[in-house]
Amino acid sequence: MTDVMKSWDDIAARNSALGFIDICLRGAGQVIFQNNPLTGLFFLLAILWGAIVAGQIAIAVGAVLALVIATVTAMLLNADGPSLKQGLFGFNGVLVGAAMPTFLAGSPAMWLVLILGAAVSTVVMLAVSNVMKTWGAPALTFPFVLTTWFLVLGAYSFGHMPIAGLSPPALPHAPGVASVILSPLDLLWIWLKGPAQVFLINNAISGCLVIIGLAVSSRFAAIFALAGSAVAIIMAFILGASEASISAGLYGFSPVLTAVGLGCVFYQPSWRVALYALLGTIFTVIVQGAMDAAVGPLGIPTFTAPFVFVTWLFLLPKADLQPHPHEPIQGGILDKPKPTSPTPS
Repeated sequence: MTDVMKSWDDIAARNSALGFIDICLRGAGQVIFQNNPLTGLFFLLAILWGAIVAGQIAIAVGAVLALVIATVTAMLLNADGPSLKQGLFGFNGVLVGAAMPTFLAGSPAMWLVLILGAAVSTVVMLAVSNVMKTWGAPALTFPFVLTTWFLVLGAYSFGHMPIAGLSPPALPHAPGVASVILSPLDLLWIWLKGPAQVFLINNAISGCLVIIGLAVSSRFAAIFALAGSAVAIIMAFILGASEASISAGLYGFSPVLTAVGLGCVFYQPSWRVALYALLGTIFTVIVQGAMDAAVGPLGIPTFTAPFVFVTWLFLLPKADLQPHPHEPIQGGILDKPKPTSPTPS
């Protein structure tokens, strides 16, 4: 696999068209911190499969279109070259592009807003990265969250942006405790939906493709993603979350991102790091519930905000844990000379 990737890197470096495709694929991979074009391809296939099964091919088209637009916007703005080549200006665009057709009905206005949102996500990425650099923290997916919050909230004010997948505004209320006993197969399906829901896809097969994509880049990332989804399911049941949210994997996607980020991206994997990541993952489930209650009256989803806020909180203390010997990821938290120890894969 290493030889194949090296050959691809050499070809992409010599051909501008393939080089652009390489940047875009890396951008898709960076949604879950992976600077790997093959991982990005698996992630896009996961989106495509989920969109086809759901009969919403516009989600896949929107994700790819927004990925390209966000990347081109970064090029036009003369964004930092190394960050651009690692796909750090594409991953927020992918999520914006998947979110618009998911929550808004198909219309010319929706596609216009999607295109604008993809371009703006790059501007927001640059802005948030500059702000967070003060504390040595990455932007993560906050540009996607902030941009998409504005876009979907705006839909309530414009008649040409009909809402399709947003829950109506509602005051917080305690859900009914799940009483249905799920079979092992049901639990397996829910477990795999967690990674897929990172991309707003409610499909277990898509979750498998996401895990495969992670595994070809980093076995640690795949393991922590699966562990994060499992922890989310367990905690959601213990705390009495709604059965519908658990079954759709809606408590899994932010914990998946937190587990991967804290467990093997920003810190060198170890038992201490694993326990730290476990604490952060459990807390992410609680923050997910808290934010669901907070934004419910607005009629918008939390998106990946729980992951963003928890990961920031767990990075800012500068815990005495071994930093990961990694290139800069999602905002430049590790933008400093790299140790000589190898990156785990």
